[in-house]
Amino acid sequence: MVSMKQTEPIRRVAGETGRRPANLRYVYLLTAFVSIGALLFGYDQGVMGVIVADARWISLMRPANSWVTGAVVSLYDIGCLVGAMSIGFLADHYGRERTLSIACVVFVVGAVLQSASYNITAITIGRIILGYGVGTCAGGVPLYVSEIAPAKMRGRIIGIEQMILCFGELVAFWLNYGFNFLETPDWWRIPLAIQVVPAIVLAVGCWFWVPPSPRWLVQQDRHQCAREVLARLHGDEAADRQMAEIAEEVAFERAVATATWGDMFKTPVLRVTLLAMGVQFFQQITGTNSILYYTPSLFERGGITDPKTANLATGGVGIVLFVFAWVPIFVFDRLGRKTWLQIGLVGMCCAMIGITVLQWHAEGHPGDNGNYAIVAFPYLFYVFFNISWGVGSWTYATEIFPVMYRAKGNALSTASLWLSCYVVAQASPPIASAIGWGLYIIYSCICVVAFIFVRYAMVETRGKTLEEMSALFGIESTLARRSGMEVDGKHGVVHVDGIVRDG
Repeated sequence: MVSMKQTEPIRRVAGETGRRPANLRYVYLLTAFVSIGALLFGYDQGVMGVIVADARWISLMRPANSWVTGAVVSLYDIGCLVGAMSIGFLADHYGRERTLSIACVVFVVGAVLQSASYNITAITIGRIILGYGVGTCAGGVPLYVSEIAPAKMRGRIIGIEQMILCFGELVAFWLNYGFNFLETPDWWRIPLAIQVVPAIVLAVGCWFWVPPSPRWLVQQDRHQCAREVLARLHGDEAADRQMAEIAEEVAFERAVATATWGDMFKTPVLRVTLLAMGVQFFQQITGTNSILYYTPSLFERGGITDPKTANLATGGVGIVLFVFAWVPIFVFDRLGRKTWLQIGLVGMCCAMIGITVLQWHAEGHPGDNGNYAIVAFPYLFYVFFNISWGVGSWTYATEIFPVMYRAKGNALSTASLWLSCYVVAQASPPIASAIGWGLYIIYSCICVVAFIFVRYAMVETRGKTLEEMSALFGIESTLARRSGMEVDGKHGVVHVDGIVRDG
């Protein structure tokens, strides 16, 4: 019988001797490969906007109104939400990499169904099924890469994942733009079907090649295997040190608590749950997917009436996303998480104000060449979004949970993102139809609220190891006191069976 979890022993290659140095090339290779899941996420974020605005698709599917069009796009987010929540079970029971394989199988089923659909019901069902796979990949990839990354490079590693995500969005934009020139009314089936190929590659690779997370292996009491994976990634010296930290953290957590879903909403874990869910909620509710899903409609309301010009400008969004996704790879770890998120919000708010002003101008001056200036402001939004929230929210939400709570915490934070994404995708078309440029005033105000949240609620985590997060947020000392362990109140030091832990 085939086991869903990886059970093969992981040992050093026979005949290999000597102390191994850190192998960052292997870390980068694993990150790039599992980030195919992020590519699928990005591709599906970008692929539907042009399709649902195309007259030939509308003629075939006959959506009754803007609410139905919004449902085709946004019910996908409900599938993503369910997929994100499943991480809490799958990633703990079967491993992070096997969870990605399972997600890809479901993804392929949904992709085939939606590309073969001939009515609104069929394509919506396909979108929901595909959404499950995307939601699981969206949360599973950063969970895995954060657990294989060195502490001082965690932002860079997740930055690489986000760059590949943006590459997926870029590919989606330009494939749509190219296939849109085909005479056939079924042109849109091609970009929806193509994504099956990378999904199959990721499913096979994660099942047979990608090693399990060393932290998951320790939770499974496979310490030798965990130490070997760490040595391949970070070298023997770092592996010995990290194994001691991880094993001690897991042993401590087992001694003081059992991770249940209810624990996520009780002190002392409640605080990190709310912070992780909050940062992911604000990542979406500030309007990124309102622009991404409905870019052609945004440009049309801004006075760009030619569909081909609007689609070309939409393709430019993909280029901006991809180009500026490289920036965090090189600079994100140089400043604090909070600093980057605040910088991003200032720029994003200004971009939303610019969209507001130019859509208002286009209402009174149709045909004015000045209306084309609106193209700059979605680009400006994504410049600031990509250097900050595109990486920062995922990094923060995956790193702040203690080991035993991390899969469930990641599930909840990613579900929060998809819930807000659903609200944005479903509500944006009818709100824009009702109040026009007023929609972007709402997003500007939300950016201000998000700034206050980041500045006053969040705790800085740059440079901390994953095993230090429990102490940073006071979880370790609180759980120790509840279990009757000795805690030095002045220094927050926990004494466990002769072992002294910094709390």
